[in-house]
Amino acid sequence: MAVKQTAGRERLGTFAPKFAALNDDVLFGEVWSREDKLSLRDRSLVTVVCLMAQGLVDSSFQYHLMSAKKNGISKTEIAEILTHAAFYAGWPKAWAAFNMAKAVWAEEDAPADEMAAHAASMVFPIGAPNDAYAAYFTGKSYLAPVSSSQVGIYNVTFEPGCRNNWHIHHAKTGGGQILVCVAGRGYYQEAGKPAQLLVPGDVVNIPPEVKHWHGAAPDSWFSHLAVEVPGTETSNEWCEPVTDEAYPKL
Repeated sequence: MAVKQTAGRERLGTFAPKFAALNDDVLFGEVWSREDKLSLRDRSLVTVVCLMAQGLVDSSFQYHLMSAKKNGISKTEIAEILTHAAFYAGWPKAWAAFNMAKAVWAEEDAPADEMAAHAASMVFPIGAPNDAYAAYFTGKSYLAPVSSSQVGIYNVTFEPGCRNNWHIHHAKTGGGQILVCVAGRGYYQEAGKPAQLLVPGDVVNIPPEVKHWHGAAPDSWFSHLAVEVPGTETSNEWCEPVTDEAYPKL
């Protein structure tokens, strides 16, 4: 696949048109596009090391770090590449390169850091990915059993923006569910009623036969204990998702 580059003409097209053409058409259009000789990933690796060795940690270095990430070089790999190159190119150059690489790969750390901070804010574990019920959630959720005898209690954690589908707890007698909010911010909504903001300490009593949904706020992780109220002939009916159009209007 040919690499298309326009930076040369955009920045130097009128001042140095020949240089711009060589940059866009030859360097990127021909050399970088020879994937039958060397993959884009390997070309990114070579380029990053060459620029670091020269101490050129400028906007061009940032561009090639971003290209390296796009071409499949992971955060772990770029850290090892720069560490190895440091012994040949120089320690101060590696420090400068690492500062820029951290910024390029920073967004990979953010979700993990936010998840860890959320976990540290509550006494219950986040648990494992809630894969068994993933079809009934928009976004990713996690499940940690707290009690499986007498009364079922589960800590359910939602990533930002995650929510479950509309659903109904059926029961001949008893039944329903109780939510005890333990961390973050979220929402609970019954059909035909406005959504209710939930914060730690809030308790929601959900009677049987009431259509509802619950989940995280768009900008916050959220966890609640889901307490299963004992009943006879209990079942759960999953309905339609909370749409991307309706959810932001809460």
